[in-house]
Amino acid sequence: MTSANMPTADDEAAAARRDPAAAGTLSGRRRALLNTALVVGFTVVMLVVNSVAATFSNPVVALVAGPLLAVLVLAAYRIAVGRIEGREVTELSATRRRSELWRGVAGGFGLATVTIALLALVGGYRVTGWGSVSGALTVLGTMCAVAVTEEVLFRGIVLRLLQRRWGSGVALAASAVLFGLVHLTNPGATLAGAVAVAVEAGLMLGAAFLLTRRLWLPIGLHLGWNVTTVAIFGTVGSGSATSGSIVRSVGAGPDWLSGGSFGPEASVVAVVVCTFATVILLTAGRRGRTAGARVAR
Repeated sequence: MTSANMPTADDEAAAARRDPAAAGTLSGRRRALLNTALVVGFTVVMLVVNSVAATFSNPVVALVAGPLLAVLVLAAYRIAVGRIEGREVTELSATRRRSELWRGVAGGFGLATVTIALLALVGGYRVTGWGSVSGALTVLGTMCAVAVTEEVLFRGIVLRLLQRRWGSGVALAASAVLFGLVHLTNPGATLAGAVAVAVEAGLMLGAAFLLTRRLWLPIGLHLGWNVTTVAIFGTVGSGSATSGSIVRSVGAGPDWLSGGSFGPEASVVAVVVCTFATVILLTAGRRGRTAGARVAR
């Protein structure tokens, strides 16, 4: 949450537009070039890390290499942002790190479980048999790398930089659209699925970052959702078939209900459930800013 006696990111964005010097000591052109390099560089990092993580087939390798890749990406982000922006990287602050991460994981698990349960109730999801624990553990390790890398890029860099320039509303919407579009590169991807991901995940994860101003909550939500839907319930994740899960399952019914080849993330049920969570996060953030303004007065 934003401290009562500190300006919000929207205040800083407005100040920067009025006075370019307020955005920092770097010249506007040099800052733009460095920010572009940051975005491009970590886009490449995301593509490489996700590609490497997708090759994991052994649970021991995945459980070691996945978290290790995640730690390396976080370290690279801290170093790059610290040097380019010349500031403490507060979005990776140890403050509430453990609690926000685990609350995020629990929240992602809860949202995914509710989504799958509702799909099962209306006939959009059906268990066909048992999978394998080793396969599920492999997915867990893989998702550690994927969740961290994507949150660093889309929330830590894209959303934050857009927010600094244009404010929270534009940043939240634009980063969500970009997050949805990148999922069009997945196997089995559909336009409907990309739109659904932008709405249900892009907005929700962005709202989690805006609420805390740290990456831990969105990382936890992302990880909890992915592991639950893919490793536990055995569904297709964003168009990519699962490599292992506790149970095997199939979707049924029209694509708008089951999500079709994209998986439950393209289902209207997931959109509704996650939009509800987004509203809660945005409302909590708004109340926090209002309370801080009252204290300041």
